[in-house]
Amino acid sequence: MLVPGLGRRDVSAARTLREDALLAAVMAVAAVVIALTTSGNGRHPDALGWALLLAAHVPSAFRRRAPLRAFLGLVVCVAPYHALDYNHTAPMVVSMTALYTIAATGRPLRTLFLGAGVLGIMLGVKFGEGMTEGTEALRISGWIVAFLLVGVIVRVHRQYVASVVERAERAERTREEEARRRVAEERLRVARDLHDLLAHSITLVGVQTSVAAHVLQADPDRLDRAAVAKALDDIAETCRTARGELRATLEVLRAGPDDSRGPLPGLDGLPDLAEAARTAGATVDLSVENMEAPPAVGAAAYRIVQEALTNAVRHGGPGLTVRVGIRSRGDALHLRVADDGAPPPPPGPGAQPDRPPGFGLLGMRERARSVGGTLDAGPRAQGGFEVAAVLPTGGHP
Repeated sequence: MLVPGLGRRDVSAARTLREDALLAAVMAVAAVVIALTTSGNGRHPDALGWALLLAAHVPSAFRRRAPLRAFLGLVVCVAPYHALDYNHTAPMVVSMTALYTIAATGRPLRTLFLGAGVLGIMLGVKFGEGMTEGTEALRISGWIVAFLLVGVIVRVHRQYVASVVERAERAERTREEEARRRVAEERLRVARDLHDLLAHSITLVGVQTSVAAHVLQADPDRLDRAAVAKALDDIAETCRTARGELRATLEVLRAGPDDSRGPLPGLDGLPDLAEAARTAGATVDLSVENMEAPPAVGAAAYRIVQEALTNAVRHGGPGLTVRVGIRSRGDALHLRVADDGAPPPPPGPGAQPDRPPGFGLLGMRERARSVGGTLDAGPRAQGGFEVAAVLPTGGHP
């Protein structure tokens, strides 16, 4: 629980300060006990000695917040303590703890220079006093080196653990981002399929219904029952086809991650699209030079032709003629859908206020880009509308 007005970092710093202050107090008690119970390694501390010994433990309360300054504060108190030949064993615990902290928190170069400086000064002073003192200093220097090595090992281990945790977190973030990207792509794919399917089917149903209504109203006394029955049959067939494709599309949403998406629509489905447009009253000239294409390219071509025929039937008007041509040239599939009807009205002041601009052209361009291709669409100079796409077949997008 956070204290009001303090952040997590402030609470952590206060906790660190409390823990280090408690450790400093414990080490001070241990130093007092050692000074009172040991002899033969320096004289018994007097008032000045006790003051220096206890003051040497105060910087240890800040050993993790300011390791170097805490060590220098320790040296300021310990150096005169040893120079006055007080009990040399008493401050060993706090001194070794300070050296360990320097090695565990500092850079290797700083640890090396600091350890070499401490050892050099200590050995120089002790050997200046005599061989016996120098030999004893060599024994102590082994402890100094040991604590420095332990600190270095702990620092390296902490860095290793931190790097492992960081790599694990980065890998987890990457997996989450990849999962979100795949979900977004799948949602976009399903949205495209539903748009193409529903727009195509609803447009055909609307045109076929208009044909049936026209037959009924043209000459009620001489009703052409065969024409009405054919229009209604076309409507029923379009609804059945749309229902089947809609079921196949929605099954993808229910399938698990290891399930197959099922067969993709391809170039072999183009005759059915052409026949559906013919039932809506359009004349469709379909020319496919090569029916072989990778599944993704075939599906993209199918959806582009489907959307182009839907737009042509919707906007082309009566007596519409549509020419669909697919040619294989090198490593690309060249697709062209051209009609001689009226082009779709551009969005703007001239558009119907109750009909928002659709996503047909945008969807066709996205279909082409999904396989690394390009698509151009626009009015023809001689009238009508044209959609032209180039879809690579020789490699991956």
